[in-house]
Amino acid sequence: MSQDDHYLELERMYRNAPINRIYQPRVIIRKGHAEIEMEISENYFHPAGAVHGSVYFKMLDDAAFFAANSLEREVFMLTTTFTTYLTRPVSSGVLKSVGKVVNTNNSQIIAESVVYNSDGNEIGRGNGLFVRSNVALDERVGYGGK
Repeated sequence: MSQDDHYLELERMYRNAPINRIYQPRVIIRKGHAEIEMEISENYFHPAGAVHGSVYFKMLDDAAFFAANSLEREVFMLTTTFTTYLTRPVSSGVLKSVGKVVNTNNSQIIAESVVYNSDGNEIGRGNGLFVRSNVALDERVGYGGK
């Protein structure tokens, strides 16, 4: 499988994850980099009428995670820690998160991500530590096998 095919399989795996039936995000994955976009819905709001922090976390973790997994072609990565900073509320438009790998070694990958509102303003950021699991990237996780 080519590197580009690996990215396409990761994108397909992400889109087909059961949780994404709720959010219906769009994703683009490249080497050490991932971008995710999602339309804001009132279904994601907390009682004060803005997007709940769990949605920020999902956008940030997903972008960093797939940036990390873009470098690993054999197994599913795991998020072991993730620090999230929520910097601005948002209640309409499109969210866009951008993740990038900032450090790798034999046992872990560190990735950062930023989520933006429709105006391009940063509304949150995060960084995480990702490790290789024992779960193969195969049809059981929606990778390959179509």
